[in-house]
Amino acid sequence: MAFQNVISISGGKDSTAMLLLALERGTPNLVPVLADTGHEHPKTYEYIAYLEQALGLEIQRVQADFTADFARKRQYIADHWPDDLKERGMAALQHTTGIPFLDLAMLKGRFPSTKAKFCTGELKSLPIQQQVEMPLLRAGHRVISWQGVRKEESPARQRLPHSELLDLGIIAYRPILEWSVAEVFAMHHKHRIEPNALYSQGMSRVGCMPCINARKGEFAEIASRYPEVIERVAEWERIVSAASKRGVATFWPARGATDVSLKRHGIHSVVDWSRTSRGGRQFDLIASSEGPACSSVYGLCE
Repeated sequence: MAFQNVISISGGKDSTAMLLLALERGTPNLVPVLADTGHEHPKTYEYIAYLEQALGLEIQRVQADFTADFARKRQYIADHWPDDLKERGMAALQHTTGIPFLDLAMLKGRFPSTKAKFCTGELKSLPIQQQVEMPLLRAGHRVISWQGVRKEESPARQRLPHSELLDLGIIAYRPILEWSVAEVFAMHHKHRIEPNALYSQGMSRVGCMPCINARKGEFAEIASRYPEVIERVAEWERIVSAASKRGVATFWPARGATDVSLKRHGIHSVVDWSRTSRGGRQFDLIASSEGPACSSVYGLCE
């Protein structure tokens, strides 16, 4: 019964360093997998293709499918929503869009947030488990699930063990748990693999664009460099709002607001705030001008 090493690849620095570590060790039976959320930037898809070419391997793609969930949600709306809201809700959820991130937000009637981070489990972990790891288990293999998480990223990750036995008999393995970000980029340099180009454009995370954990400066960079991303999210806000019982859903939660609207709290208002100076009151003319060609938060421009 052979071990199969399933390595989740996002196109980000940590998962890339983990893949390079596995290759460096000569780890057998590697199964690199990208869980495509449909919310990645085109440069991340380009980077995945670059890794395949540079490393001479194939990265399998999987996507979550919410077709059955949409049908159940429509039935729930028919049975439980007030009569004046049913028509809107049923129409909004008539068909999936084929974009997993958007479909999941429509089902929830809201976007994920730092306090309700349902995106990683539903869009990444679960599809890989259902479409890759479970078939391997049914075929009689042992499965080691490589996870590129690091303790310095969050308090929750500081409590994670290096390995543990999960449900279904899958072994979770976190080989770079103790690594610093400098060690992560050093692994890239050691193997002459370029990091994702988005890290040189002010992004601290590249798994999604934008990530719900994006910082203020990142939103300003995204709006300046990729205004089409902002317009896409604005359109998604309108689509998810139609599927929401409340009738409004903003990409960033409008915490503390009692009368939420897309005009006052939508993605465009977040962009306006991202261009203000510290404190969020005064418009920052320097920050709003065209930024440098390279603006890495990790010192990659030096």
